[in-house]
Amino acid sequence: MRLNEKGFTLLEMLIAMALSSLVLLSAGRLFPALYRGVLGQYQHEALQESLWQLAFSIGKNLRRAGYCHGECKGKALVISNGGECVLLRWDSNGDGRWEPSGHPEAQATGDRLRSGSLETLKGANSCEGNGWERITDPQAMAIEHFSVTRLHRQSLPPLLAIKLVASLKGGTPSASLRHIVVGYNL
Repeated sequence: MRLNEKGFTLLEMLIAMALSSLVLLSAGRLFPALYRGVLGQYQHEALQESLWQLAFSIGKNLRRAGYCHGECKGKALVISNGGECVLLRWDSNGDGRWEPSGHPEAQATGDRLRSGSLETLKGANSCEGNGWERITDPQAMAIEHFSVTRLHRQSLPPLLAIKLVASLKGGTPSASLRHIVVGYNL
């Protein structure tokens, strides 16, 4: 080797390899923690999106409540069990009356919280009874709180506040939301 040529010595190469190994080992320990953090954020966002879809679906029905193209009799909206059950009616076929429960075109719908799941029933006339269908999967998420609250406003249609709190199975943190719709027909 000539004296004017420069290069790395064996000692310098060993030091560089040791430092590179430390950096790679540190990065290897960081990636699983980063993965768990990203996965947790994704699960929380998916839960939040599911709650918004539920709130928009229930809100759509609440906005329809009370619509009648004629002379409808009875209550258009009944909130019971501390807001955990809501029964509503609207004239979906425009014939001027609300079809009763048991009619093939029953124009009543109910939503309720039961055993950690949201349930719905077309033609519902009570918050009790059988035949309710789950609209949430209890194996995937637990609905911890569901309520509908009527907020009265002077000389304006009432506001209806939907509150949902849920968590995914497996102990992830809960997500909550509050969605407000206007009850134009009430």
